[in-house]
Amino acid sequence: MRRPHIRRVAIAVAVTTAATLPMAPAFAAPDSPARAATSASSPVEAARAAAFAHASATGLGPGDTLRATDVMTDPDGKQHVRFVRSHQGLPVLGGDLVVHLGKQSAYLGVTRAADHAVKPATTEAKLTPQQAEQKAAAVAQGDAGSAELVVDARDGAAALAYQVRVTDSDTTEAGGSRTVVVDAQSGRIRSNTPDSDEFISPHLEETLREKGETASPVTGVATQPAGLLGATTAARYPVTATGSGTSLFAGKVTLTTTRTARTSFLLKDPTRWNTETRDAKGAELEAFSRGTKFTSTTNKWGTGTTANRTTAAVDAQYGITQTLDFYKKTFGRKGIKNNSTGARAMVHFGRKVGNAFWDSTCGCMLYGDGDGAMFKKPLVVLDVTGHELTHGVVDATAALEPTRVDARGNQYGEPGALNESLADIFGSNVEFSANNPKNPPNYLMGEKLGLAQKFLRRLDHPSLDKLEGTIDYWSPAAYDTEVHAGSGVSSHAYYLLAEGSGRKTIGGVKYDSPTFDGSRVTGIGRAKATAIFYRALTRYMVSTTDFHDARTATLEAAADMYGATSAEYQAVDAAWAAVNVTTANTPAVGR
Repeated sequence: MRRPHIRRVAIAVAVTTAATLPMAPAFAAPDSPARAATSASSPVEAARAAAFAHASATGLGPGDTLRATDVMTDPDGKQHVRFVRSHQGLPVLGGDLVVHLGKQSAYLGVTRAADHAVKPATTEAKLTPQQAEQKAAAVAQGDAGSAELVVDARDGAAALAYQVRVTDSDTTEAGGSRTVVVDAQSGRIRSNTPDSDEFISPHLEETLREKGETASPVTGVATQPAGLLGATTAARYPVTATGSGTSLFAGKVTLTTTRTARTSFLLKDPTRWNTETRDAKGAELEAFSRGTKFTSTTNKWGTGTTANRTTAAVDAQYGITQTLDFYKKTFGRKGIKNNSTGARAMVHFGRKVGNAFWDSTCGCMLYGDGDGAMFKKPLVVLDVTGHELTHGVVDATAALEPTRVDARGNQYGEPGALNESLADIFGSNVEFSANNPKNPPNYLMGEKLGLAQKFLRRLDHPSLDKLEGTIDYWSPAAYDTEVHAGSGVSSHAYYLLAEGSGRKTIGGVKYDSPTFDGSRVTGIGRAKATAIFYRALTRYMVSTTDFHDARTATLEAAADMYGATSAEYQAVDAAWAAVNVTTANTPAVGR
């Protein structure tokens, strides 16, 4: 049975025909970090005032309050303020919105997650907090924290509910945590979602097991560098040093480290906001502070084999810094949350864990060593890291969520599929940005995992992935498709926008991208396509954005950057039509 779907209200933005950003094939302009309101003339206060002044469009009502989580200012002066909402002091799940302002802070429109009033029928709970905690602990099979009253507006209507975080869940791989939402009147479980995003889904694990397939990633051959690197005559410590790592998958790499004494180095990068990798030592840690620091007396790290436990840390640290570099040099984004804070990782997470995670609770990457059977090596591959850290970027911006999660932890629904797609899109771009000859860039995901089909997913022709049953085109069935399988719709649209349809060879890899209606699509280049998708994510997507909403968001982004009559705008429209996402087949509100 399909759950009522929350559709986004279209933005009423007047678009000029002239481009507002340069037409050169450059990526989007840098974001401005979130700023707190300091006066009535601040973007936050102007956007808040505009949101209440246009309540019929924004859906705000008596008892609603808005808290800003991000402010983005464009080169042409437009401002976009992202808010989360509370009602009568209660957080509203699915109540997020983005208010768009012109150069002079004039209201241009809104992107909102819920298209209905968020006022619940009652704010008096029948269940006690203790009863909600017991129900959450039972369904997630773990230890429940304190229940918090919220308004759940994600199901087409607003209801009073309890939100409970459950740790050490037996229903989550490696005993991670889950967020359970319990109806405060009936006690029904409204949602039960893992807090970490796993690269390998339960569905894929089951498929690999049924096929009897094991993933044994092929590691690169790299000799350990000789000599002490990063030597300095500085008498004061800590100081920045340049070290060398020998990785599993990326060959010999340069690592920026912290020198803490004459012959003491720490795997912590002060030039990238103190990004650091630590050792979980087989424990299932979700607190980075409990991880063990990696240190060296030579500033040489790893041996290229799993026999040395620092080797996995080399891949992790390298992958994370390359991802941070991609986001900074491409979009001006300063860290995963755009707040000049470094990323963190823990390797050797848990025992016999064949997965890698972005954990929003820890705010870090967690890497298992493999389960020894199906996955024989740590999943510290570059595109895996780029994929998972992009989930962190999505968490910090649109916060796209699945529409449902089954008892085994598989996630379903278009917003969740779009989340997976964006992680693949930007994860592949991390490879292009790094341009490492030991890990050549391409539009394939997980090509170094050692799978029989030679990749996990691919953007040019998603349905060639038979392991997850990824789809090429949209149909009504996509609404309740497993998120990795459904991700093919928007990933395919992105590839067509960047490279176009048909056969071609890029970087030695052969591609052949089909279209739904047999049309020929001409690409506008990876730089422009990536800029459009990033702008759409950060400005025009919210937690419930589906594929048709994503089409609208990317068209709005293209219009902002190049104009509504531009070739780029027309290419975006053509790319979505080629995967069967059009105005004509947009599902009705509420389905």
